[in-house]
Amino acid sequence: MRKLIVTVVLVIFILVVLLPLLWVVWSSLKPGDRILGAPWQLPAMNDLRWSNYGKAWTEAGIGQSFWNSVVVTAASLVILLPISAMAAYVLAKYPFRGSKLLQTVFMGQMMFPVFLVIVPLFFLLKDLRLLDSLPGLVSVYVAYSLSFTIFVLGGFFQALPNELMEAAMIDGCSHSKTFWRVMLPLARPGLVVVGIFVGIGLWNEYSLALVLNNSPQNKTLPLGIPNLTMTQQYQSDWGALFAGLVIVMAPVLLVYWFFRDRIHEAMLAGAIKG
Repeated sequence: MRKLIVTVVLVIFILVVLLPLLWVVWSSLKPGDRILGAPWQLPAMNDLRWSNYGKAWTEAGIGQSFWNSVVVTAASLVILLPISAMAAYVLAKYPFRGSKLLQTVFMGQMMFPVFLVIVPLFFLLKDLRLLDSLPGLVSVYVAYSLSFTIFVLGGFFQALPNELMEAAMIDGCSHSKTFWRVMLPLARPGLVVVGIFVGIGLWNEYSLALVLNNSPQNKTLPLGIPNLTMTQQYQSDWGALFAGLVIVMAPVLLVYWFFRDRIHEAMLAGAIKG
């Protein structure tokens, strides 16, 4: 009886998660009048509106916003992960006077509301001539995500035994070689998990991008979606609107699908260590 109840609950949960996603996908392939007239009806196979994706990509400017988000997210991760890994490794394996205070400062930054720093960031980027530019947004994203990344990676490095460091140094490795050749590869599951979670957060970030990047050529996807919504609602082109939503969701779902095993392994390892 318990297995039956668990199975029913899991099936209900799967339906609650999957049905809205499937509804958005098949609505993106239907004409606008069919979406309003028969919202739950599947699209006819001989009348699939793939042109909805073309309209969302070109006419509504989702294409430019998409590539801006790809560039900003990828550049932020490329800069953020090595810096955070080195800082987390030092704090975890080489305690020094003030290291605990520094860790407390990083944890405190995670609880600091982002809207309190938007105005100072605006004037700082303006003085640095980085306002309304992709490099400026990347620098803000790196600084904004640094504390969380160091905090999570520090836990992975602390779980690695010190005997590995000692063995590497006995074999002739320096401190830097021990980190790059021994400790960092062992912490790769943590890097993957942190990269995915931080990447998804930056992909969907709205408030900082809204204030710091407001020109059409520098807008990211979270800013392009409201523009798409207003444009397509005015034109009553609901199919293109749903196509734009699919374009936003697809990269996140694909990343999770390809790295799902790594995520599950890292979470299981963290549960076992805890």
